[in-house]
Amino acid sequence: MRILFTTYSEKTHFQLLVPLAWALRTAGHEVCFAVQPKFVDTVTQAGLTAVPVGSDRDVWNIIGRIPDWIDESDGKDGELYAPYASALMRPDEVTWEYVRDGFERVVKRLHKPANFPLVSDLVEFARQWQPDLVLWEANTFAGGIAARACGAAHGRLVFAIDVEAIARDLFLDLCEQQPEGERVDPLGEWLEGYARKYGFEFSEDLVTGQFTVDQLPDALNMHSERLDYVPMRPVPYGGPATVPKWLQETPKRPRVALTLGLSTTDHQADYAVDVQDVLDAVADLDIEVVATIAESQQDRLSRIPDNVRVVSYVPLLALVPTCAAVIHHGGYGTMSTVALNGVSQLVLPAADDGPVLGRGIAEVGAGLSVDPRRTTGAEVRGFLLRLLDGEEFEDGVARLRSQMDELPSPNELGPVLEAKVEHHRSRTGKR
Repeated sequence: MRILFTTYSEKTHFQLLVPLAWALRTAGHEVCFAVQPKFVDTVTQAGLTAVPVGSDRDVWNIIGRIPDWIDESDGKDGELYAPYASALMRPDEVTWEYVRDGFERVVKRLHKPANFPLVSDLVEFARQWQPDLVLWEANTFAGGIAARACGAAHGRLVFAIDVEAIARDLFLDLCEQQPEGERVDPLGEWLEGYARKYGFEFSEDLVTGQFTVDQLPDALNMHSERLDYVPMRPVPYGGPATVPKWLQETPKRPRVALTLGLSTTDHQADYAVDVQDVLDAVADLDIEVVATIAESQQDRLSRIPDNVRVVSYVPLLALVPTCAAVIHHGGYGTMSTVALNGVSQLVLPAADDGPVLGRGIAEVGAGLSVDPRRTTGAEVRGFLLRLLDGEEFEDGVARLRSQMDELPSPNELGPVLEAKVEHHRSRTGKR
């Protein structure tokens, strides 16, 4: 098969696509990524084929990493913005006005800027290359448009909880309840414009794919009941990296990683936690702290305790297995790497679905989750000691690791995706 991947220019999201792309490539399929020109090097550094499409407009330069149109009151405890926060609310808390206005804002200020630079060239390339299957990152709606325009089967890949689909379900239910003259669908109407332009009719697969590749175990997950989910075990990948000499040696004291993610500083935002406060609070503990702090943030540290090693980057997959505990920001890639290695975790989530993932980690007993905006270094110290001092989390860590290990590997998805393509061909008559 010819398989086309596409994503807007978000490095951490691309990295979560790489293991599946390589599994399909080594199974004999022809695989390529269609991405913005500035993102080509990121793809080729992973050993994959890139096709530059569209322009280099950067969505984060347009809207800002924390957009001014997001009102924290939109979310549930500041976790998510409307309309996607509705996925975390009770159904009786969600109003038509909330989801309608939320979709109107998110389409105008996020989805349009992220997808507009890609769509035209992506459709042109898909029609020329004729892929059998298009796999697209869940916010890169351009992938579904291109697939429909060239007649290919298509599916999306989600990372963490599928709040987009759950919020869409709530929206559709509430829309159906409105008087016919008051039913509006900002997301559907936007995508319908592309459908008309490229000669096909709008349907919900443009929003949520013909199927969805899902990478969370049941203990942490929420699903839309109307969608076809294909489970897949996450395989950690962080890009090209070199393991330093010191990391190849067995630590002499319990090692604790402090990692606060790549996306935050990549988009010129600050960490949600006061790093100096945390480092000072654990300075007297008989542990070794490896703090992966972006260079842009290191200058803000006025002192580095003797038990702290500050590095700009170290491959997480090499670091985590040497650790007794990991403190992190709640990103899906970090969380899954820690869980797969059977290490307890202290989650300090700032936004998106990090707080929900953090709560899931705590509920399954694999660690703790604390709002970084409402905690101090001294409290972080206390939570860390709980992780290090006893057997409180051993069963939960083992249970979560087991659930993740039981998910099908990317190598096992090849036949599943081939069957999806064959079903699409039989339904559409395309060969």
